[in-house]
Amino acid sequence: MDAIYQHFRAEEYAFIDKVLGITMQVENEYTPQLTDFLDPRQRYITETIIGGYDQIKVQFFGGVAHAERRRALIYPDYYTPTEADFEIALFHIRYPVKFTTLTHQKILGTLMSLGMKRDIFGDILNNGSEWQLLVESTMKDYLTLQLEKIGKINVMLEETDLSEAVFTPTIWEEMGLTVSSMRLDVIISNAHHISRQKAKQLVVAGLVKVNWKTVENPDFECEEEDVLSARGYGRVKILEIGGRTKKDKIRVEIGYLK
Repeated sequence: MDAIYQHFRAEEYAFIDKVLGITMQVENEYTPQLTDFLDPRQRYITETIIGGYDQIKVQFFGGVAHAERRRALIYPDYYTPTEADFEIALFHIRYPVKFTTLTHQKILGTLMSLGMKRDIFGDILNNGSEWQLLVESTMKDYLTLQLEKIGKINVMLEETDLSEAVFTPTIWEEMGLTVSSMRLDVIISNAHHISRQKAKQLVVAGLVKVNWKTVENPDFECEEEDVLSARGYGRVKILEIGGRTKKDKIRVEIGYLK
């Protein structure tokens, strides 16, 4: 399996080693093993690794259909997974809706400030008025004891069945831009209205991901459907690359995640 490393970046080797370790445990003990929540890039790596084994399989589940973050169950081929195997709890976040508002950033920031790893949380769900949180069930008691405020807002967590999850459509707010090139630093600069130098610094510092993979090369060429995230600036998607203007600029349709 050493050949697997050549297909991935050096900073992904630790995650590869972790998956290989879990897979070896499944192989030796012949029992299923569960991971933390994985992003789409980590799921791709996991699928690639498990694809090299004949008698070991993997399934992903994030608590709701089309979840971005999902746990992986790696298991021997005799086993038939169930939803319960993924050990995911869903919490409804109760707060004074009439007097204040919550945001994805506020919720996630508070969770991180409690010293909890991002890996133990799944998607944060919102249907416009209600907020819900998916978490590894082994952490639910600790979470309910620790999370009493989000920012200055008093909150209460109420566990509810996964079937009660609110539908969270992915909404991209569209905006047209003209750019000099499809370089990553150029797109980040124009999309977030920051200087080219600042955008380049973000990329080189490893604070920018393309399709959930860290890219540190400012020259990286972006394409349609690429999802770009810059830490502290949110996420954008390249919806369409159009023609050129009279000044030879490229027309680009960008989507901002609302």
